[in-house]
Amino acid sequence: MFSKTCEYAIRAMIFIAQKSKEGKKISIKEIAKGIDSPEYFIAKILQNLSKKGLVQSIKGPNGGFYFDENEPICTLADIVRTIDGEKLFDACGLGLKQCSEDHPCPIHNEFKNIKAATKRMLENAKLNGFADELDQCLTFLKR
Repeated sequence: MFSKTCEYAIRAMIFIAQKSKEGKKISIKEIAKGIDSPEYFIAKILQNLSKKGLVQSIKGPNGGFYFDENEPICTLADIVRTIDGEKLFDACGLGLKQCSEDHPCPIHNEFKNIKAATKRMLENAKLNGFADELDQCLTFLKR
């Protein structure tokens, strides 16, 4: 459903949200280990998310990635849009360019309901809720 880059981005952002609750700034090394991802790959992803303002970062020995408690925390939809664009929300389920309400593909009518439900779920999914579930050991981020 998501690109591999987007999957890593979501996992990293949830991990950062969990650790930020403790007032910590989290290093790339710690994030990569915490979500079982390659350091270089996750560093590139987080640099992009930081530039877009979805996560804060500070360089240096006491630096790292974090969420500012005074800023609203982003949703999964914000991350998906930043990494993968609007394709998940707008594209045809069969990949056709001409698919529309006036000229639907064979799965258009059913698939538009799935896309709408997915969009609603991602827009309502805030990172801090997932961080709470991790703290309670109800969910996990790595194998």
